[in-house]
Amino acid sequence: MGPNKAKIRRLPLLPLRGLLVYPSMVLHLDVGREKSVRALERAMVDDSMILLCTQSEINIEEPSKEDIYRVGTISKVRQMLKLPNGTIRVLVEGIMRAEITEFLSNEDYYEVHAKELPELQETNPEIDALMRTVLNQFEHYINLSKKVTPETLAAVSDIDEPGRLADVICSHLSLKIKDKQDILETVDVQQRLEKLLNILNNEREVLELERKISQRVKKQMEKTQKEYYLREQMKAIQKELGEKEGRAGEAEELRSQLEEAGVPDKVREKIEKEIDRLEKCRERPPRAPSSATISTGCSPFRGRSGRRTISTSAKPRTF
Repeated sequence: MGPNKAKIRRLPLLPLRGLLVYPSMVLHLDVGREKSVRALERAMVDDSMILLCTQSEINIEEPSKEDIYRVGTISKVRQMLKLPNGTIRVLVEGIMRAEITEFLSNEDYYEVHAKELPELQETNPEIDALMRTVLNQFEHYINLSKKVTPETLAAVSDIDEPGRLADVICSHLSLKIKDKQDILETVDVQQRLEKLLNILNNEREVLELERKISQRVKKQMEKTQKEYYLREQMKAIQKELGEKEGRAGEAEELRSQLEEAGVPDKVREKIEKEIDRLEKCRERPPRAPSSATISTGCSPFRGRSGRRTISTSAKPRTF
């Protein structure tokens, strides 16, 4: 076999739903479908190697070959544990990209021929610049999204392999499966970094817009709450002013009636003092019944209209 000829391998296939595995990733999978369990068992009998490919539709229970992406990751089964509910929990490690060239006839489990897709570990000034830019954009993404820990950035910053850097960063992004699959299918390292950079730029713009919208909504809510508080304050003030104006109007009406009554000056003076006392008492909670009547022959009383009036029918007392 020549050095440039891709190696074809016969491997059991495990279709994944809503999940994608990149080379260098180590993660746990819970496997419950019968064909998938048998594929794992077959892998453990051989060399523990299995091909992990993602389904295009998550809700398909028994996917056909048309429902499975052709490019996946050859992975090594590191650990397998059977859970009480019958599910198999496995620890897998992604090793290398591979492309399905043929689905083999097997009723017990999915089995395929897959072509290895090794990547060239090349580097040049442009790739170095792309790596730095991608790291900077990933840092901005972390600061905006708050979904990735700063420790992850520190770990990613230590990666010096451009292809692995792109894979690891992409595994931490909240992307649609088809976008992650596009990165997986991009074998050329420089093109992969460029695609990842575009994704990061788009994600940053979306996150910045989300933050602006959130801030605008928050300010609007604060403004609404402030306006409501001020309106309630104004209602209370207006109510208070209305009550005071009502009390002042009542006193003025009594004074007007006093002018029309034509009582002697001494009586007038006494009644005016009592009206003043009545007005002041109405401005604070009453503490004595003295505000109810005026202690002269003239006393405020409520007529049919409900308003206080001055009666001079009684003979004025001599002071």
